[in-house]
Amino acid sequence: MEFISFKVRKLINSIVSKILTSNQHQKTVIQMLKISSSVCAAQWFELQQCRPLSSPLPPSSSVLPRLHSPSGSKKSYQLGQEMGQMSPAQVNHILKANECSHTFPRGPASHGVLGFHSNMLPANQPCEDRRSSATCLLGRGGILLGVFDGHAGPACAHAISQRLFYYVTVAMLPLKMLQELECAVDEERAVPPLLEWHKHPQDHNCPEGSTISFQSLRNYWQERLGDEEEDEGEEDDSRVTSALVNAFLRLDYDLSVEAQVHLSLSSPRRVSLPGEGLPLSSPLRVALSGSTACVVHVSNGVLHVANLGDSRAVLGVQEPDGHWSALSLTNDHNAQNPDELQRILGEHPRSESRTVVRHDRLLGLLLPFRAFGDVRFKWKAEMLSRMYETRPDIMSAVTEAVRTLPPHYLTPPYLSAYPEVTRHLIRPADKFLVLATDGLWELMHRQTVVQLVGEQLTGLQQQKPIIPNADMTLGGLQRLLLERKGRVLSVLEDQNAATHLLRHALGDDGYGAVDQNRLAKMLGLPAELARRYRDDVTITVIHLNEL
Repeated sequence: MEFISFKVRKLINSIVSKILTSNQHQKTVIQMLKISSSVCAAQWFELQQCRPLSSPLPPSSSVLPRLHSPSGSKKSYQLGQEMGQMSPAQVNHILKANECSHTFPRGPASHGVLGFHSNMLPANQPCEDRRSSATCLLGRGGILLGVFDGHAGPACAHAISQRLFYYVTVAMLPLKMLQELECAVDEERAVPPLLEWHKHPQDHNCPEGSTISFQSLRNYWQERLGDEEEDEGEEDDSRVTSALVNAFLRLDYDLSVEAQVHLSLSSPRRVSLPGEGLPLSSPLRVALSGSTACVVHVSNGVLHVANLGDSRAVLGVQEPDGHWSALSLTNDHNAQNPDELQRILGEHPRSESRTVVRHDRLLGLLLPFRAFGDVRFKWKAEMLSRMYETRPDIMSAVTEAVRTLPPHYLTPPYLSAYPEVTRHLIRPADKFLVLATDGLWELMHRQTVVQLVGEQLTGLQQQKPIIPNADMTLGGLQRLLLERKGRVLSVLEDQNAATHLLRHALGDDGYGAVDQNRLAKMLGLPAELARRYRDDVTITVIHLNEL
C-alpha cells in the first residue's frame, strides 16, 4: 500500500524518468479462543487442501495450462546492477518469477470461469501484496479469487489471503452443512474440505497460528448455528452479498479480538530488535498492520465483487465491432471518491471536519478509507495508549508508522472493514476480469489495461491492413508500422496475460509498444528507489468467455 500522495508520486516519477533516461541507478473478549482438542480439525485447517502446481505442459497444450508455473532460473540477479548489462533472459526471469495460470474443466463445475492468469512483482522488501484463488467444494460451490494490498508490513495481507475465503465459505454454507461440520469436529472425525486452493509454489503457506485461526472460524459457524433469526430463504444473490459482507466484518472482528487476547495474556519482554520475537502470524503484528482486499466470487455465471480499499476489478468487454471497452466493477475508497469522503465526514462530529481527512488521508496518515486490521484507527484511545506505554517489545517489532497514537484521535473507529459489493451477470461480450492492486492502476489507465489484455488474448491474428490517410506522412506511417511490430513481438513474448500487463506497465514507450531498454532499467532499479517510483503490483486476469 502506497503512502505517498499522488502529487508527490508524479514529481518522483518525473525525477526517476530523468534518471532512467540518463542511465543512472534505486492485522467481547469473553469466551475467546478455546484451544480445540481435535487434531483432525486443526490439521484440516492447516491447508492440506492446497493443490500444488504441476510442472509446465508441453507446447501442444492450451494457452491456459492447468496450474502452470515456470520454474525459471535459480540464479538471482541484483536489482542494483548496471542495467546496460541486463539481458532479455534476466528481464524475463524477474518478470515471470511469480507468474502462474490455471484452467478449469468445462461444465457446471467451472461456474462460467475458463481459467486465470496471475503474477506479482514486488517493490517493497518484503513484498506487502498477496493473492489467493480457490474453488468452493461444498454448498452452492463457486470460484473465489482475490488480491490483497498490505501496508505497515505484510502480516495483515498475509493473514487475510489465508483466512478470508474460509470465512466466505462458512458464511455461504446452509446451516445443515454447518451442523455436519460441527458434529465432525466435536466427534473428532475427518472434516470434509471446504476449499481446493490453486497456489503458486512461492505463495506463502498457512500462518503458524492455524489453531487459533481454526478456533475463530469454528466460533463463527457456531454463532451462525445459534442464530435463531437467520433467514435461509433469501434469494441466491442477496445471500451471496450478505455472506461476503458478513465474512469481511467477522474476520476483521476476529483479528481485533485475537490481538486483544494476545495482548492481555502475554507479558512484556525485553525490547526486541526489529521483528525479533514477533512472527508474521502474531495476532498483534497482524492487527497493527493493515490490508485492502478485492475479492470476486463467481457462481453459475454471476459475478459478485467485494471491495475494500483501492484495489480494482475491471471487466473487459468486446463490443460487436471487435473493439474493447473497460467496465469498472469497483469504486476506490479514498479521498478521490466524493461519496466515500462524505461517508467518512458524516460518521464523525462536525468539529472534526478539518481533521478526519487531512492531505487526502485518514487523520492525515492513511490513504484507503476501508481496510482490514489497522486497529490503531479502530481501538479506543485508552487501549492504544496503554499498549504504547507498557509494551515497548511490541512497538520495537513493528514499523515506525504504527508506534504512536494518530493525531486528532477523538471518536474512533475511523476505519471500516465493510466491503462494497457489486453484482454482475456475465454476458457473452464479457471476456475477462482484471483484479489488481493499486500498483497497476497508478501506472496504467483501465482502458489501456483492457486493450492490452484483449489484444494479447486474440494474438492480433486478424490485423486489419493499414490504410494511410491522405495526409499521412511517411514518418507517420513508419511510426504506425513500428508500433504494430512492437505489439506483435510483445504478444509473442508472454503467454500469461498478467505478465503481459507488467511488461507494458514498466516498459511502455508511449506508443503502445515496449521499450526494452526502459523495461530493463525499471526492473534493475535498487529497491529503495524502485519503491519510490512504484508500489508492489499483483494482477489476476480471470477468463470468462471464449474470444
